[in-house]
Amino acid sequence: MFDDTDSRKPPQAAHQIGQDLAALSVSDLDERIEILRREIARLEEDRRRKQASQEAARAVFKF
Repeated sequence: MFDDTDSRKPPQAAHQIGQDLAALSVSDLDERIEILRREIARLEEDRRRKQASQEAARAVFKF
């Protein structure tokens, strides 16, 4: 049986805010930057959806 909850777990190389970066290579840093960019894009998209939903609700209840 397939369990899709594993796909929601953060990648192993997930970045921790404030983490010591001294031990990371340039490629590790590039990977972390890409992970963070994708996460920012995901957050921005969710924010846009929620704003649109709020605006639609306001429009419905506007008299």
